[in-house]
Amino acid sequence: METETFTTHNEEETIKLGEKFASVLIKGDVVLFYGDLGAGKTEFIKGICRHFKVDEIVTSPTFTIMNQYSGLIDNQEFTIYHVDLYRIKTKDELDEIGFEDCLFSPDAIKLVEWAENANGIVKFSNYTVKIKADFDDETERLIEIIKN
Repeated sequence: METETFTTHNEEETIKLGEKFASVLIKGDVVLFYGDLGAGKTEFIKGICRHFKVDEIVTSPTFTIMNQYSGLIDNQEFTIYHVDLYRIKTKDELDEIGFEDCLFSPDAIKLVEWAENANGIVKFSNYTVKIKADFDDETERLIEIIKN
């Protein structure tokens, strides 16, 4: 496992780091996100989506659980699944939203916020992103990217 750690000082830097990180992603990849409420997971994901030229507005799917975006790789359209498991409590709820089907889609990139709520379904991921807010500086973030 390779680990890189970064510090960002505002939302735009977090988005830009996500955009830079996206350059290593390929179809089929699963990225798990960990961090408290407001840590910056969705901002990082906005950067990933910016890299892939997503036209839709990227928001956290806290209530809808899963957003689906169309991105571009080499001018070819592909799907990005943005999943937010914050409100998920049971494996049955994951089954209801088709989470496993999403995970095993070879032609999509899967971005999973609150991955700790996946109830053991996620057996493999390509990357793990852990984001921590600095309590002394409200805008600073410590971002750890782990290649699994």
